Amino acid sequence: MESDARESSADDDWRLEAELDLSDGGRALRGLIARLRDPEVVRDVEAAVAPEVVITHDGRLLFAYAPDESSLKAARGAIEEVLQRDGVRASVRLSHWDRRRDRWQQTDPPPSAQETTLQQAQDNDADAIETRTMVAHSGKLIRAEFEQTMLAWAQKLGLECKIIEHPHLLSTQVGFTVTGPKGRIDEFAQGLNAEGWATVRTETGVMLSPL
Repeated sequence: MESDARESSADDDWRLEAELDLSDGGRALRGLIARLRDPEVVRDVEAAVAPEVVITHDGRLLFAYAPDESSLKAARGAIEEVLQRDGVRASVRLSHWDRRRDRWQQTDPPPSAQETTLQQAQDNDADAIETRTMVAHSGKLIRAEFEQTMLAWAQKLGLECKIIEHPHLLSTQVGFTVTGPKGRIDEFAQGLNAEGWATVRTETGVMLSPL
């Protein structure tokens, strides 16, 4: 999960991130957000910040999410106007959600040559094809459901996945061999760990429930 605690919908594909230079522990930031939505104080700002723009904050960071670039740029102008009026300095960045990479891709200012090189190296590493075998614990009563859930997750990630049948595995263990991009396998492994614990808790609840 990202530190900005993104709560907007999946359609909010554009993000503004402003790192504010504050010295009052965040009071100015909270006041800024209130004024951005106060028609009595800043009518022109409210008009510029469209209803579909979601504004939130986390510490010294102010975020705005919008469904398109034009809405976000309008919000940026309104936000920068209030910041300038209040004498608050800020470093502003615009990003677009990269669905293929599942990450925010900075667009303004453009990434530096060094940042681009580093990101490319990380992308190449994530795209490297590998095969990995992993084992998770599953409740006996819902093992079949657990297996189908993970197979569906692997298919969604575009991974080849096979269930391991091995005599050394315990009856409460399920093994998977997955092949595909390293980054997607990492996602599968995270889901496997979470789903494994969930199924164990589910079965415990079933066994302890009154008849």
